[in-house]
Amino acid sequence: MKYPHEIKEEAELEILEAYFYYEEKQKGLGEKFLAQVQKYINRICENPLSFSSKDSYRAAFIKKFPFLIIYEFYQNTVIVYSVFNTYRKP
Repeated sequence: MKYPHEIKEEAELEILEAYFYYEEKQKGLGEKFLAQVQKYINRICENPLSFSSKDSYRAAFIKKFPFLIIYEFYQNTVIVYSVFNTYRKP
């Protein structure tokens, strides 16, 4: 079963910032980043409890890019709070 998801505004802004950063570095790399983020969000929605947890939050590490998707599975909905660049200080 694929659960619905909601991406908070802060996470959307982080995704856009990373997209523009990667596009500036290499044309098409931003698109590859977006595809990876979407791939992992789909995986999370298909099996939200399979990723590591800390309290009520969970984290999915995106391979190929140094980012974590921080989310919560609440009332049968995946809520994405952050798409966090692991190279940056928290």
